[in-house]
Amino acid sequence: MTENWYERYVLPRLIDMACGIAPIRRQRMKIIAQAQGAVLEVGIGTGLNLPFYDPSRVTRIVGVEPALRLHPLALQRGQQAGLDVELIGLSAERLAVADASFDSVVCTYTLCSITDPVAALKEMRRALKPGGKLLFSEHGRSPDPKVLKWQTRLQPYWTKVAGGCQLDRDIPALLKEAGFHPQVQSRYMPGPKILSYHYWGEAVAV
Repeated sequence: MTENWYERYVLPRLIDMACGIAPIRRQRMKIIAQAQGAVLEVGIGTGLNLPFYDPSRVTRIVGVEPALRLHPLALQRGQQAGLDVELIGLSAERLAVADASFDSVVCTYTLCSITDPVAALKEMRRALKPGGKLLFSEHGRSPDPKVLKWQTRLQPYWTKVAGGCQLDRDIPALLKEAGFHPQVQSRYMPGPKILSYHYWGEAVAV
């Protein structure tokens, strides 16, 4: 489907700003600091995670991002962080990487907008070396029935203005369905409750 002017020029800037606010940056720092070895980052976007990698712990970063127009800014942020980043312009459901080739897979604020998140997570599991870890931070389904009701009610409208973002995805359930054993922390972050319930942690293949 052809992108309209809003999707091509306005939405990427709005997402970049929203995903760069202070509470989200703190989440990114907690997750990215754990990455080591060869790293596959799924949904690298404009490279908002790149300043938080430790160059002394990371040997290689491959970023997956289907929106090619975002690649120049991601590469720029990689250079500013002193990192050599390779970008792949494909969707996460079919990763063009070898089996068992990465020590860490990073996925932050991405599962909400992937069309088939379970297929993408299975691909991430395939890419991990034995003992490798998926490091994640995502917003998703609220445990509060009243908030969940509003998430469900607003979802059809929200997804149209937010690049396909889903408000109510059950992140732990998706991880388990894809064959991961997750260690999950969760809580509300500052902001509207329909948007701010967060899940984060690490997961290994079952």
